[in-house]
Amino acid sequence: MINKQFVKTRMPALFNFVKQQPFLFRVAKSVDRRLRARAYAKLNTNKKGYSQKQIMLLLSQAKAYGLFDYAWYSANQCRVFTCEQEAFEDYLQKGAFSCVNPSSAFDTELYYKCNTDIYLQGEQALVHYISHGKAEGRMSPPATPKWHPKAIETTADGEATEHKIAMCFHVFYGEFIDYYCNALSKFPQSVDVFVSVSSEELVAKAQKQFAACSKVNQVKVKVVPNHGRNFGPMLVEFAQDLQAYDLFCHMHSKKSLYSGRAQTQWADYLGEYLLNDQHVIKQLLNHFRDSPKTGIYYPTSFWMMPNWVNHWLKNKPHAQTMAKEWGIELTEDFLAYPAGGMFWARPDALKQLLDKPHQYDDFPAEPLPNDGSELHALERMLGLLAEKNGYRQLFYYPTTGQFTHDDSFILCQYVNTQEGIRNQLSGFDHISFDVFDTLVRRRYFVPDYAKLLLGKALVSQGIVNDAHEFVAKRNKAEFEVRKAKNFVGDVNIFETYALLGSQLGWSEAQSNELAEQEFAYDLAMIEPKDEMVDIFNELLLKGKRITVASDTYYTLEQVSLMLAKVGVSVGYELLVSSDLGKRKDAGTLWPHIKEGLGKNKTFIHVGDNAVADAQIPGDFGLQNMHILNPLDKWHAAGWDNPFVGELSLNEQQILKWGPLVSDFGRFPFLGE
Repeated sequence: MINKQFVKTRMPALFNFVKQQPFLFRVAKSVDRRLRARAYAKLNTNKKGYSQKQIMLLLSQAKAYGLFDYAWYSANQCRVFTCEQEAFEDYLQKGAFSCVNPSSAFDTELYYKCNTDIYLQGEQALVHYISHGKAEGRMSPPATPKWHPKAIETTADGEATEHKIAMCFHVFYGEFIDYYCNALSKFPQSVDVFVSVSSEELVAKAQKQFAACSKVNQVKVKVVPNHGRNFGPMLVEFAQDLQAYDLFCHMHSKKSLYSGRAQTQWADYLGEYLLNDQHVIKQLLNHFRDSPKTGIYYPTSFWMMPNWVNHWLKNKPHAQTMAKEWGIELTEDFLAYPAGGMFWARPDALKQLLDKPHQYDDFPAEPLPNDGSELHALERMLGLLAEKNGYRQLFYYPTTGQFTHDDSFILCQYVNTQEGIRNQLSGFDHISFDVFDTLVRRRYFVPDYAKLLLGKALVSQGIVNDAHEFVAKRNKAEFEVRKAKNFVGDVNIFETYALLGSQLGWSEAQSNELAEQEFAYDLAMIEPKDEMVDIFNELLLKGKRITVASDTYYTLEQVSLMLAKVGVSVGYELLVSSDLGKRKDAGTLWPHIKEGLGKNKTFIHVGDNAVADAQIPGDFGLQNMHILNPLDKWHAAGWDNPFVGELSLNEQQILKWGPLVSDFGRFPFLGE
C-alpha cells in the first residue's frame, strides 16, 4: 500500500511539492486516511462484534452529531491510532465498561448513571444514544471530568524489557480461560502461568489452552476447594512460587449477578487495564523497569461502584491482626486499594504476605457476607503493605489515559455543589436525613468533649477526682447498659446515668440532673451545617415528605432541641433510636422505614456514615447519598487526624483543631 509515510521517505520531492499545494495536500490527506482505514479494516474484520457496515454507519452518525472527535479521543487516551476507525472501535469496545469518552460532548459515565437501565442491559452508551436515546429524549451530558490526576510520564515505545513474570489466575468460570489466553497471545513477552481452578473438568482445558499459547513458557494448574475466594488459592498454592519472579499479576474470574443477567462490566474493566490493553501493559512494564520503588499497580476503582467503595466500611476490625503483624497503623477511613482483588505487584512489596505459610482453614468459610470479612480486609491491606515496605502504588485512570501515583481518586466522586445536591434530592418523593455531621455539627467536632467538660465541672465540685477517668467510667456504664440488653435496641442517656449514679453513689435526681447537664454542654456547641439545613428546608417547602433518623443515646426531645437550634423545627418525622429501639447501623431501622414508604414513592437517605447511612440501607434496596464526614474532608485536603490515640480527648488539641475541622467540613462535599 502506498501511503503518506512511503511517499515521504521514498519520494521526498513529490511529497514536498504536494505539501506546498493546499488543495492537493487536502486530497492526499483524505486519500491517506481512507487507505489507512481500509488496511485497518482488512486486518481487524469484525473484531469488536460489529460488522464493518455497522461500524462505519455508527462512526458517521457519531461525527454528524458531534459526539466523536478523533483528535480529541486520541489526545485524551494519550496514544496514536493508525486511523480514525481504529480510534472509534477502541471507544466502541471500552465504552461498554469503562469511563472513557468519545469527545468533549458526551460523558459515558454520566450517561450510564443517568440511565442505569442501559448499563444493566449491557448496552454501549454512545451506541444506545445514537440508536434510541436521542429520540427518547435522554440526556447526553458533555464530558465533565471530576478528577485531574497528577500524571507521570510513561511510554509504550520500544520493546518491553524482559521481566521474569508470573501470571496467577483463579478460574471459577471456564470462559475466562479463553479470555486470558487471548490476552496473553498479544502480550509483549513470555510468562509463566499459575492457575487454580474450581473443578477437574477445567484442568484439561487450562493445561491445553495455556500450553498452546506462544507467550506461555510453563503452566501449573491446581484444583482448589471453594475456600478463601481468590486470595486463598494464590497464597496456599502459589505464594512460594511467585517470590521467584520480578513481577506477578493476580486475576480471577469475576461476575456480578443481579438484574436478571450477569454483569461483566467490572470484570471487563479490570481485565482490560490489567491484561488486555497492550498499550497500557507496555507502559506498565516499562514503568516497573524504570521505577524500582513502584510496588503495586491497578486501575482506579470501577466508576459504577458506590462513592464509598474506597472506604474501610465494616472491614477495619478484621484487618487489626494483619495491621499489628505488619506494623501498620490504620488511621484514615478512606484508602486506595485494588477493589476487586486484581493487581500487578513486585513480590518484595508484599513480602510478609507471601512469606507466611497459609492453609485454607486460615480463611473464613463460605458463604461469606457481601462485606465484612478477613478477605475483604486483606484486599484493602495490599496497598498499605506495599507502602509499609517502602514502595509506591501506581494507578491508571482510563478517562485521561494517564498513569499516576496520586491516590486522590478515592474521593473524586464526592465533588459536588449545593445546587447539585439540591437537584439530586429534588427528584425524590421522600427524603431521609441523618442528624450529626449531616444537619448539625459540633463546634469542637469531638463528640466526647461535652462529657469531658462535665467531668471537669464535677472535679471542681469535688464529685469526681479526674475528668478523663469520669469520661471512661461514663462510657463504660453505657456499654454495660447495652450489654444488659443483649445489645438489642438502644439505650438513652438517662439509663446510662442511672447505672453510673448507682456505681458512684448518686441519687436518682442527681443522676438525671447530670445527664441533662451533659446534654446542655453538647447543645451549647451545636451549630448548623448551613447548606444542608437550607436544602432540608427548601425540600420541605416543595412538599416533600421528610424524615430525620439518628442513632443516638439522646432522647427524642433532646434531638428535637438540637435541630430547632439550627433552624429545623417543623414539618418532618423524627426517628430516634433511643426512643424507637431500632438503629440504622444494626439494620433494624431500615425495614421500619421501608414499610412506611408510600406506594410507588421514591426514597433516598442522606448521611455521613458510610456503613449505617449508605451500605446498609443499600443492602435493603434503599437509595442513598453518602456525604463526607468533616474528618473525611479534612483528610481529603491532605491533613492528618489531630485526634489520634492519646490525643483523642486532649483538650488543647480539641480547642486548637476542633473548630478548624468543624468549619472545614461544614459543606460535606468537595469543590464548593
